[in-house]
Amino acid sequence: MPTIGVAIPVPEPWGSELREHRADFGDTQAALIPSHVTLLPPMDVPDHALETVYAKLAVDATNIEPFVMRLRGTGTFRPVSPVVFIAVSEGISSTEQLAKHVRDGLLDEGELEFPYHPHVTVAHHLSDEALDRAYEVLSDFACEFEVRAFAVYRHDDEAGWVPYREFELG
Repeated sequence: MPTIGVAIPVPEPWGSELREHRADFGDTQAALIPSHVTLLPPMDVPDHALETVYAKLAVDATNIEPFVMRLRGTGTFRPVSPVVFIAVSEGISSTEQLAKHVRDGLLDEGELEFPYHPHVTVAHHLSDEALDRAYEVLSDFACEFEVRAFAVYRHDDEAGWVPYREFELG
């Protein structure tokens, strides 16, 4: 059964830059996870249901117009979760609305481990020293881009998370 996730990809050159930093901090998942803002966490979907999910996502995409996203500075979920992230400082409301549309009918809010908070993970499950370093090194990171689409990623055991299908907003 395929495992999918839905996310807003961080475009180049910033996506690669953040992945390189993630690898430099010692996060072994950097090579397997493109830089992104999650809309729907990983979930298993039977092959026979994929086209129905894609049709739903195509409709969801029409509910939100393209918007500007700004990423700026670092944040952390510690001590609750050992994560350092780049903060979404503009486009939060549109991202939250998009995530709500995407999740409706696919995921109950009660199924989420944590409340939804749009962000880009740059260090996960590392030592406190590595997490502190990530927090400091990227504290001045900033970029801005227009979100015109989101993507379905499929998990591949060797390649990791691979963009599979894109859905244009608006």
